[in-house]
Amino acid sequence: MVASSAASAASAESLGQDIELDTAALRVLAHPLRLNVLTLLRERGPSTATRIADELGINPAAASYHLRRLGAGGFIVEESGRGTGRERWWKSAHRQSIHDPASASASAEQREAGRGYTHAVALAAADRLRRAAHEVPLLPEEWLDAATYSDFLLYLTPGDVDRMRAEIFQVISRYRHGEGEAPEGAVPVALQVQAFPVPGTALPPAGGGA
Repeated sequence: MVASSAASAASAESLGQDIELDTAALRVLAHPLRLNVLTLLRERGPSTATRIADELGINPAAASYHLRRLGAGGFIVEESGRGTGRERWWKSAHRQSIHDPASASASAEQREAGRGYTHAVALAAADRLRRAAHEVPLLPEEWLDAATYSDFLLYLTPGDVDRMRAEIFQVISRYRHGEGEAPEGAVPVALQVQAFPVPGTALPPAGGGA
């Protein structure tokens, strides 16, 4: 299962339920920058195109474009009572996006759209890790000691990975809580769970064939 743009504990209480992505939604989110915009709204709460552009280091026009696409797809809504005619405030409509590429009911079209979405999720995660890396020299000691940037080499079958992923997600679920339950000193923490074949080891033979 691919779960992207998860809400932080600070904002999860105010958002709607998770959204199961259909083919149209997968296509809307098949863009790493658009995913990062959505993630930012889920983590930090309502924002504007200008603020998002500053945070992600992009052009305000690009931020505005991606916000419009997300709005048309139903992923975000305008924050009522804020903003002016020149600047609109947006907020996420859901806590988290869920996509299961192994779903038995997925059509060929949805599976193809899912590949594009998963590709965008991986690129967005890589960009987020890059931005986090720039802050490592500035982190307080207690956060530097607690943070982890680990990389393991395992020899597994697809079934092994599926079972391990389920176990990891069970552990994560025990630590998910709302803002009111967060202990003192808590901040939003991004936990990336990535499990994939070492590049070049699991591709089908050239010329076709599984």
